[in-house]
Amino acid sequence: MIEKDVIIIGGGAAGLFCAIEAGRRGRRALVLEHAGQVGKKIAISGGGRCNFTNVNASAANFISANPHFAKSALARYTPADFVALVERHGIAYHEKKLGQLFCDGSARQIINLLLAECNDARVEIRCGCRVRRVERGDKFRVETEQGSFASASLVVATGGLSIPQLGATDFGYQLARQFNLRIEPTRPALVPLTLPAATQARLSELSGVSLDALASCGGAAFRENILVTHRGLSGPAILQVSSYWQQGEPVNLNLLPDTDALTLILERQDSESELANVLGRHMPRRFAQAWCKLYAPPKSLRQLTEREIAALAAKLQCWQITPAGTEGYKKAEVTAGGVATSELSSRTMEATRVPGLYFIGEVVDVTGQLGGYNFQWAWASGYAAGQFA
Repeated sequence: MIEKDVIIIGGGAAGLFCAIEAGRRGRRALVLEHAGQVGKKIAISGGGRCNFTNVNASAANFISANPHFAKSALARYTPADFVALVERHGIAYHEKKLGQLFCDGSARQIINLLLAECNDARVEIRCGCRVRRVERGDKFRVETEQGSFASASLVVATGGLSIPQLGATDFGYQLARQFNLRIEPTRPALVPLTLPAATQARLSELSGVSLDALASCGGAAFRENILVTHRGLSGPAILQVSSYWQQGEPVNLNLLPDTDALTLILERQDSESELANVLGRHMPRRFAQAWCKLYAPPKSLRQLTEREIAALAAKLQCWQITPAGTEGYKKAEVTAGGVATSELSSRTMEATRVPGLYFIGEVVDVTGQLGGYNFQWAWASGYAAGQFA
């Protein structure tokens, strides 16, 4: 039996960051990672460049049954704090739109940063170490394929169900249930949406064209690109609203977010042009032509009736599409739901009814929007637990 002060199950962003903070306090920290290497999800994030935070991060950018829960951790470890760490390691980075920060080089730079910090904090990391059983007596006893370990504090940083091909499992939820902690229902989030076969067949000519639009659903709206695919809807705006979408609800798409569609058509009502030609100046021409083929009468603007003009303008400003479902956890960037925040201290991330047991990162019912927010939650929740574990 090997004794430690803190055992962290999960070698992702949150787990490694928690271990660093615990180690800096002089705690003997051990990270147990079931995969052959740490940070596998970090490595593929941001197209391989790791969108490591967002300068605008606040609790408003997260979904949770308790929208206030994330405020404490986010206030105590901010995007500026992580940027300072990135700069200290000499990692070049750049800001893309909407406050998103990416490495100039590779996501591997963030993994190397975390490993260097772990080394400085004397954190022990064991990869390929699958946990078989966890028991609690006067300490937590963790049985693994590499032997038995014991500690006063146990931190669960096992992530969610998204991207199972990287090794995602429901282990963290199982552990929460073992200690009778409540789980908010889980679902894929930041995920492409699929369409019913008939709708998909009708929209096939729009497939592959990206369009700047305003997508809204469930009280949330996002202005970014949408993409019609051979299976459904994708693109940043769709991924964003997917986290708010419920089965059976329509997604509303404003195809002319900067323009009043009715005014646009009426200003050219005397023209012999067809609507597709007018729209082609405001959106990709191929999209305009395919969309008009589906929804506009084959006549010039001069020939359109008032009722037809009103209907077309309304559809351009609020094109309703009801998805069949999502692409599931295989394509989801994150998992919504998870360990209920009502079971945890927002200051320490410790289970209020199980002293010494902590949950951090994606396994908790705190889900960020697209654009670096989920990494900021990993750093902030890991930092919070690392101060106390």
